[in-house]
Amino acid sequence: MPPLGTTPVYFGNFLVTSQVFHKTAHSFALVNIKPLLPGHVLVSPLRAAKRLSDLDHAEITDLFLTVQQVGKMVERVYGASSLNIAIQDGPAAGQSVPHLHTHIIPRQSADLDEQGGSDAIYGMLEGEDGDIGRHLWESSRKRPKFPAVDDSARKPRSEPEMAEEAQKLAQEMARQHL
Repeated sequence: MPPLGTTPVYFGNFLVTSQVFHKTAHSFALVNIKPLLPGHVLVSPLRAAKRLSDLDHAEITDLFLTVQQVGKMVERVYGASSLNIAIQDGPAAGQSVPHLHTHIIPRQSADLDEQGGSDAIYGMLEGEDGDIGRHLWESSRKRPKFPAVDDSARKPRSEPEMAEEAQKLAQEMARQHL
């Protein structure tokens, strides 16, 4: 499969080119460094807009059409029956990277029953597990790493693991009837 391009893609200050599996005129989709559930991905505008209200008409239209297309694909690939689609629009809403992004989380019946039910996903997004900025910062090779705060079995993924998933999802996006 041909690469998505050689132009570097940034998510906030983080270079994420190898994690990107889909690009449009104004948006990109990338795999998550520490997915809350299998298939948890992000869709973000190419321009590093901090808030939803910062997007122009073309960008917001492209963003939500991309969310719809990527959502269909991850639902199919991960065998989900539903999706959580969430935007934490600003720091007070839990946004940890100052670059607007939409979480797409494939869901299955009873997938979080052991954590308190399907609404547990919102606490996961707002807590340390959903702090993408911290996980990206800790995985950066250019900065010192802090010790992990949580001791759960869910660990941040390596660059090669994310690149492999991005390649797989890029192939699935190419196969999908849009």
